Order: sequence, then C-alpha cells, then structure tokens
Amino acid sequence: MNFQVTVLKILVSYPDGFAVMADLKRDMAILATSGRDWAERTKRLAARVANLDIFSQALVERLNGGWRITEKGRAVLELMEARPSEAKPERQEAGAEPSPTAPAVRLPASTRLDQDQRRQRRRVARERARAKAS
Repeated sequence: MNFQVTVLKILVSYPDGFAVMADLKRDMAILATSGRDWAERTKRLAARVANLDIFSQALVERLNGGWRITEKGRAVLELMEARPSEAKPERQEAGAEPSPTAPAVRLPASTRLDQDQRRQRRRVARERARAKAS
C-alpha cells in the first residue's frame, strides 16, 4: 500500500478535505486491511507521479490536530486518477474523408459527479460506523 496516495484519497473524501488524526488513522487501518486490490491500486496511482512527497510538495498541510489536502493535492490526485487518453487518430491529409471504420469518439464521463457520489457513500458509511460504535 502506498501511504501517500492513501492519505490523499482519504482526505479528498472528507468535507473541506480536512480530517483529524484519529479519523485518518482509522480510515488508514481500514484500507490497509482491505486486501490486495487497494495495495495494487495505490501502487499504480503512485507510479504516475515520480517522487511523490505529500508534505514537501505542499499537497497536504498540517492543521489543528489533523491534515488537509490542498488544491495542489487535489490536482495531483486527479492527475493520478485520470485514465490514459485513448490513442489519437493519425492526422488526415487536408480534404481527406474520415475513414468509415473509424470508431466514434466518446466523451469522458463526468469525473466530478463520480467523485461526489463516492464522497457521499464514504460519508454515509462513516456515519453508520460511528453510530454502531456508540
């Protein structure tokens, strides 16, 4: 498991990107024990950004007993999560007709909507876990 990617993923799921250390540790423990899939995913994401260091690169800041992801941190995380662009078609000569067998260009799904949905699901799961614990 890549610690730094995991921290970014956890923080981005919280309102305003801020989490106190107790919540960070709990979420980290859950993800660390969630299986091989999470470890492999974080390694793949980390491989997309060379020499990732969340503190020296100002991706995360320490505040009042917790950590908060910065706008730069959000941008780096989005860069890591971006799917590789599909192969671009070769340039056509001026006036040439497009190939009838060329695949239609698909627009990417709204990643913002997907992120909001994931955040909401995580928030609900956290609330359920807190309610069970009390």
